[in-house]
Amino acid sequence: MKKHNFYAGPSILSQYTIEKTAEAVKDFAGTGLSLLEISHRSKEFTAVIEEARSLIKELLNVPEGYEVLFLGGGASLQFCMVPFNLLKKKAAYTETGTWAKNAIKEAKLFGEVEVVGSSKDKNFSYIPKGYTIPADCEYFHYTSNNTIYGTEVIETPNVDVPLVSDMSSDFMSHPLDVSKFDLIYAGAQKNLGPAGVTVVIVKKDALGKVERSIPTMLNYLTHIEKDSMFNTPPVLPVFSCLQTLKWYKELGGLEAIEKMNVEKAKILYEEIDRNKIFVGTAAKEDRSRMNVCFVMNPQYQHLEDDFNKFAASKGMVGLKGHRSVGGFRASIYNAMPIESVKALIETMQEFEKLH
Repeated sequence: MKKHNFYAGPSILSQYTIEKTAEAVKDFAGTGLSLLEISHRSKEFTAVIEEARSLIKELLNVPEGYEVLFLGGGASLQFCMVPFNLLKKKAAYTETGTWAKNAIKEAKLFGEVEVVGSSKDKNFSYIPKGYTIPADCEYFHYTSNNTIYGTEVIETPNVDVPLVSDMSSDFMSHPLDVSKFDLIYAGAQKNLGPAGVTVVIVKKDALGKVERSIPTMLNYLTHIEKDSMFNTPPVLPVFSCLQTLKWYKELGGLEAIEKMNVEKAKILYEEIDRNKIFVGTAAKEDRSRMNVCFVMNPQYQHLEDDFNKFAASKGMVGLKGHRSVGGFRASIYNAMPIESVKALIETMQEFEKLH
């Protein structure tokens, strides 16, 4: 039976990426060595990280003056590194879910944090709007997509202070004007590659302005100066990211990818809204294209376990909602084919007919 992988992360990868990585695990770049045992300073791997950096710049039209880094520690380490490197006295954050809350918690260790907007009052089911950012903030940080609650910021906020964003779960899912940001970070395990590497795009002029001493490993300038090779980078994840980037270019770039993502989300949300069994949990204007969250209509709540079992029997994997919210979550990242979304829709329709 074909499996349809809706896990939120680590998540579905393209067959292109999986096959190319599997080949390299056996024999990397004709060296006769496995990718798992190659030196990160070999010319073969140096070429990989350079090409991956170049393709990110190409696909996102990254302007001059920005550096692309490949780091460890996930987005969770960036919650600390961002304020360590950028926060002098005060920063503004929006609170839109679990990961935004974690980012706020870390930033408070380094200075004053003003939470300018929060959707906590409605269990993070919408994106705050109409907030004001104090002019004396060093930067404004927002989480662009909320995997647990299924909300997403598509349009870049228009602000008068430097902009920072955690884009872990919608990075490279649509075109982006990088010039509006001082720093973007994203864990790879949603739209780029396996867990273990985090991409950071940082404006070099934004760095070196805080007076505090920054530990070497937590200083972005360290990694810029060493081309992400200050310590051993996560070799296999970086290689897999390169394969995904090559695949994105073959597909036609981020404009083509966005078109596919819009269509997948559209047909799935239409079914949720039509189906008597299910109801969406996110405000319609803020619905994520990446993580489609839904629950049972109250009168059908007793059928939740039945649907999980029924969906599993149809090859659906990873549909269970995050433990903190329950229900269901279909993560339909870039690599998710529309055929799998249609298979889920058919499963939902079959379940409706049975009840």
